[in-house]
Amino acid sequence: MDDKLIKLLKNDRFATFIGIELVKMEPGYAVAKMNISKNHLNGVDMIQGGVIFTLADFAFAAAANASGHVTVGINANIAFLKASKGKTLIAEAKEVSVSKKIAHYNVDVFNEDKDHIAQVSVTGYKKSE
Repeated sequence: MDDKLIKLLKNDRFATFIGIELVKMEPGYAVAKMNISKNHLNGVDMIQGGVIFTLADFAFAAAANASGHVTVGINANIAFLKASKGKTLIAEAKEVSVSKKIAHYNVDVFNEDKDHIAQVSVTGYKKSE
């Protein structure tokens, strides 16, 4: 794994700011988690959708970039499956298909009780070095 790419992910200031932790990263697969605080809740005391999406996007970035090629998201679709009042969210990103320039990933987001909170489908573009 490219140390430069690991450093880029660890240097993601927004992910750090909202409390995302990279748990596992290997080519085509990653797990990220975050502990939920009151600052992650919306006006009706549910986890804000953008928080869930950001966690999934970060897991995608880790899985896609672990191969050593800078890959950025060019399309993402999210389905919110269940509201979570839990204290932790975990995102698991898995590569579905990859070609020279395009990669597809599914990211599943769960809470600590293994409730399926959201599912995200992401298309990534592999940038030229």
